[in-house]
Amino acid sequence: MITALSPLDGRYSSKVEELIPYFSEYALIKHRLIVEISWLLMLSAEPGIEELPPFSDKEMKVLENMILKFDEKEAERVKAIEKTTNHDVKAVEYYIAEKFEKAGMKKYIEFIHFACTSEDINNLAIALMIQGAGNNALLPVMKELVKTLSGLSVKWKKVAMLSLTHGQPATPTTVGKELLIFAKRLERQMKALIKQETLGKINGASGNFNAHVSAYPKVDWLKLSKKFVQNLGLVWNAYTPQIEPHDFQSEIYDTMARFNTILIDMDRDIWTYISRGVFKQKVVKGEVGSSTMPHKVNPIDFENSEGNLGLANSLLRHMSEKLPISRMQRDLTDSTVQRNIGIAFGYSILAYKSTLKGLLKLELNTKVIQEELDNNWALLAEPIQTVMRKNGVPNAYEKLKELTRGKEINKESVREFIKTLKINDEDKENLLKLTPAKYIGLADKIK
Repeated sequence: MITALSPLDGRYSSKVEELIPYFSEYALIKHRLIVEISWLLMLSAEPGIEELPPFSDKEMKVLENMILKFDEKEAERVKAIEKTTNHDVKAVEYYIAEKFEKAGMKKYIEFIHFACTSEDINNLAIALMIQGAGNNALLPVMKELVKTLSGLSVKWKKVAMLSLTHGQPATPTTVGKELLIFAKRLERQMKALIKQETLGKINGASGNFNAHVSAYPKVDWLKLSKKFVQNLGLVWNAYTPQIEPHDFQSEIYDTMARFNTILIDMDRDIWTYISRGVFKQKVVKGEVGSSTMPHKVNPIDFENSEGNLGLANSLLRHMSEKLPISRMQRDLTDSTVQRNIGIAFGYSILAYKSTLKGLLKLELNTKVIQEELDNNWALLAEPIQTVMRKNGVPNAYEKLKELTRGKEINKESVREFIKTLKINDEDKENLLKLTPAKYIGLADKIK
């Protein structure tokens, strides 16, 4: 939408649309509705709550359709009610009551939102939203990113490449091994997200079931609460004030931020490889690299990713630090912050897709790769002096330093130096066969 305030709802909306079922205002209202109806069903199944009669098959169908047929039009009705209540959760309660009135289910109305504080509904709704978005939107693109990186690391695992440490030529590596490092780092954070628990609570205004016990002292509310939360697919948190303390959210956001930071590191490395000419980028017909320089193919995908990862991490780190903090049993600062969870997920997913797009456009520039290696025979000073040490040659490091530092070294000068060494014949022969491109150690064996 060209009038959207946020680029996630405008320019980039098609790239993050999988988040709409989880983090839109519509999604929040629907998840609140799911929790409210599920709680009502749980109460109706409790033998100790005699005043709440069991639902008939016809009434169960009404409840089922309230969720299945809940659409944007129905959500707008809830928003209309909210204009009167000025309370979003109460609006959902009144919406359900309105539906019950029309369906002849008035006898159940007083048990809607029974013994609940708003946070009982909100924490569970938001936990379900985070869980759903994680499983169905975030993790799939993370997995695709790691899979793509892993595939490229295998494809290019034997391609020797000049390393740069401190920006200076250093011991060669392989293209594949460098990509594999990032794949494994990202995979580790992704696995942590997969194992992450998603917590929920339903225990009243200060977390002690006060209202519950006053109405039904004989009901095992602890057991019922635990069963309810677990039935939603969440982990029960028994130890809360009015709010679920959000520690699990903090853990999720910290892990996402680490994943994003690793990806920033990779984006910058690949940007630099492109700048060096190690990678070329496939030309996409019709695309323009520069408004004034027609020859340019800019690394825009990696730049776009880096920028959006920075935005995501700003939100993720703020939420991670802020959400576990609440004054006494409750304040409202978490409420407005949690409305931005989808923004953090959105910028993250947008970045992952940009990196993926960039990776799929990469091509090796074997000419540049070989030229860089051929221009840096001084790199063999490391293996030569190491073999000299093995053979007991004194001052090996110093002799290589004298030979190489600040001097132009080439294939011939290196080999002439090797021939003068008093080392065993096998070691000398191996050193004479060595080239910068062959000096990769076990880089191509690391999996």
